[in-house]
Amino acid sequence: MIIQKAEVIVTSPSRNFVTLKITTDEGITGLGDATLNGRELAVATYLTEHVTQLLIGRDPHRIEDTWQFLYRSAYWRRGPVTMAAIAAVDMALWDIKGKAAGMPVYQLLGGASRTALRTYGHASGRDIPELFDSIRQHLEEGYKSIRVQTSVPGIKALYGVAAQAQATGERYDFEPAGRGAQPTEEDWDTRAYLRHIPTVFEAVRNEFGPELPLLHDGHHRMTPIQAAKLGKSLEPYDLFWLEDVTPAENQDAFRLIRQHTTTPLAVGEIFNTVFDFQTLIRDQLIDYVRAASTHFGGISPLKKVMDYAAQYQIKSGFHGPTDVSPVGLAAQTHVGLAIHNFGIQEYMEHSDKTNTVFEQSMTFVDGFLHPGDNPGLGVELNEEAAASFPYQQAYLPYNRLSDGTVHDW
Repeated sequence: MIIQKAEVIVTSPSRNFVTLKITTDEGITGLGDATLNGRELAVATYLTEHVTQLLIGRDPHRIEDTWQFLYRSAYWRRGPVTMAAIAAVDMALWDIKGKAAGMPVYQLLGGASRTALRTYGHASGRDIPELFDSIRQHLEEGYKSIRVQTSVPGIKALYGVAAQAQATGERYDFEPAGRGAQPTEEDWDTRAYLRHIPTVFEAVRNEFGPELPLLHDGHHRMTPIQAAKLGKSLEPYDLFWLEDVTPAENQDAFRLIRQHTTTPLAVGEIFNTVFDFQTLIRDQLIDYVRAASTHFGGISPLKKVMDYAAQYQIKSGFHGPTDVSPVGLAAQTHVGLAIHNFGIQEYMEHSDKTNTVFEQSMTFVDGFLHPGDNPGLGVELNEEAAASFPYQQAYLPYNRLSDGTVHDW
């Protein structure tokens, strides 16, 4: 069997997605997710102009060899564009291998280590009553672990609050990338945030009790000492994890945070290779790996980094909002089902339009995900539906402080 064709499909049902479709001479097809939110066409062009022609005539079963070829032959390695492109190829080849074997991909990774994947959902509110309503809604939908995000007095628009108006006047609705020619400018005040967030978790614990696992995302906005202060102030509320508290390019920053708080730490959704995790895992500075298959080079490296993390009792918490397409999410669920050191899977339901484009065998029942037992990844692309949703330019917002300084969003 050889690769006969490789196509890049860009579609925008509710948001932009980039999908690679590989077809073999035996008519077996495989899909891979190459979506990079806010920079989608950079990856689409990388694939179209530099990668797809290199795949023609190759043996699709040689997944590791193809991964190493694409990573090493470019010389200029790593980065989100390159690694998302490699990820799409890797996922598509695993999809083909599963279909050729007549097995779901998780069986090829060693079989299931659990019956299904525990998930967490995203609750948010502009004030405490609205937050409580959102938590109750998620509990009714079956979620058993909840991420809590809330508005902060004095900050006009804040990441993670679905009902809060953006500067454009639109709702976030779980997609902060606003469509248009320019990114939206938002504001930020770290001290106001640090004062407010502990009061939110106190209120949530008082209302919902001590048993409900709660998570929170700091979105890279704090310095290490500010992050340490937040982690310490949240200790009475027993968080499942505190995520992305500081920009993690400086892995040693987590050493300072670890010295000051026992709140579990999760990081890695913007990481691209195992090297970004090297110190964090080896020195046990985090508790959960947040890597996304789409941004991390695919299934192959995701399995490898989790095998490395297993030596240190560090678990998975793969990135899974709707900027990962159903293909990328399926790839992660197959890895999560197979590995021993699974922790939890972030899960946000895609829109009806997206689910029309990507036909899935995945199920979400009583707060648990399962990729299904269809051969391969269990996702097929409805190309006619995809063509009806053309690309629309969109940018993630960015932050400025009160003095006009650009800050981490």
